[in-house]
Amino acid sequence: MAIPVTYRGVELDCGYCLDFVVREEIIVELKCVERTLPIHKAQALTYLRLTGFPQALLINFCVPVLRHGITSVLLDPPTPR
Repeated sequence: MAIPVTYRGVELDCGYCLDFVVREEIIVELKCVERTLPIHKAQALTYLRLTGFPQALLINFCVPVLRHGITSVLLDPPTPR
């Protein structure tokens, strides 16, 4: 699924491409890295903010046991003012 990026009313060519979307509410971001880094979680959070979806699953396939490579990323609700 492609996400267009609009800045100050202008749609930019450099959009984002999500790996998978489940039922229009969960983003699945796939990785195959030695270990996941904070930048990977930041990428998932960016996708959540742009889509408004509540949850993303960050799945790293470079682990001996797959369940150890799954991280849930939630979009924190905005704090009340």
